[in-house]
Amino acid sequence: MTKADLVAVMAKSSGGSKTAAEKAMNAFVYGVYESLRRGRRVTISGFGTFVVTKRAARNGRNPRTGNEIKIPPAKVPRFRPSRALKTAVR
Repeated sequence: MTKADLVAVMAKSSGGSKTAAEKAMNAFVYGVYESLRRGRRVTISGFGTFVVTKRAARNGRNPRTGNEIKIPPAKVPRFRPSRALKTAVR
C-alpha cells in the first residue's frame, strides 16, 4: 500500500476529501518524525509504538574488498507492534 492508497482509504472512511486526508496524513507523519528526532517515543494504542534505539559500534566487512571495517554507533528508529496488531496479522 502506498501513501496515495492510504490517503484514499482515509478519505473514504472519514467521508472527507482526499486533500483533507492528505493533510492529516502529512501532519501525522511530521508529528512522528519530530518526536523520534527528539528522542521521544510515539505510542498509538492498538497499533504499536515507534521508538529510537541505539545500535552499538561493531566490526563489519566491506563486501567488495573483504577488508574489515569499524561501523560507528548509531541511533535508529524502530517499530514495536501491539499485541492486537500481531494477532490481526497472524
